[in-house]
Amino acid sequence: MHAAVVAVILHRMTPMNFNSHKAPVLFIADLHLDPARPEAIRSFLGFVAGPARTASALFILGDLFEAWIGDDARPEDEPVAPALAALAAAGTDVFLMHGNRDFLIGEAFTSAAGATLLEEPTRIEVDNEPVLLEHGDALCTDDETYQAFRRQVRDPAWQAEFLALTPEARLEQARGARIQSGSDTAGKADAIMDVNSQAVQQRLASWQAKRLIHGHTHRPGRHALTVAATPCERIVLGDWFEQASVLRVDEGRYQLESTPLVPSSA
Repeated sequence: MHAAVVAVILHRMTPMNFNSHKAPVLFIADLHLDPARPEAIRSFLGFVAGPARTASALFILGDLFEAWIGDDARPEDEPVAPALAALAAAGTDVFLMHGNRDFLIGEAFTSAAGATLLEEPTRIEVDNEPVLLEHGDALCTDDETYQAFRRQVRDPAWQAEFLALTPEARLEQARGARIQSGSDTAGKADAIMDVNSQAVQQRLASWQAKRLIHGHTHRPGRHALTVAATPCERIVLGDWFEQASVLRVDEGRYQLESTPLVPSSA
């Protein structure tokens, strides 16, 4: 049996079904939280202490942090995990997915945050309709150089070797990787770094879903498409660089929203 079919069956055995007519369901991605951008951190903390408290669930679909070099390197005063734990304690289910910047988030962090770490992709149901969730970088199949890098860093053996280094050595490697990534990105065409339409269609067909929600590309929008004669939709989440971007599902309506970041002087 094909692996994708097996995955679909397993997810159907224990479906997560959310009723947006009872309480909103929220989706965010690509916050890239970093001490160098305190306005983003301040905006996120305000979001989880305020609007997110009205939701039944909050899904963070990758790149919560700009960089994550291991749970053991988390600063003691890092405010994100306690804020998420408080949100979970208040009754909002918190779900987290790895991104291309924070794929080393592990059990220690998710436990401290009161969050559930999701496999990628994950199929849920919203208002009894199947919705597929993923970060989005795996769909950028035209970028062969990046896909090779992704396979390397997602390999358990590579991760174990990296995590065996000292936090200082890991940080130095991460800095070098970010510089190299910026250089590589500058020389690539925009189309190469976007999702591949065929990969999107294959993903929806394999998981028997009509809606896909992802981030990664920083190109928020809603895109209609047809898969096997079935109308489908791809929703791209926005980032948190110039605004706080949220997809809100409320009473069956999907709405991409954005609000200004809280300035440092606030």
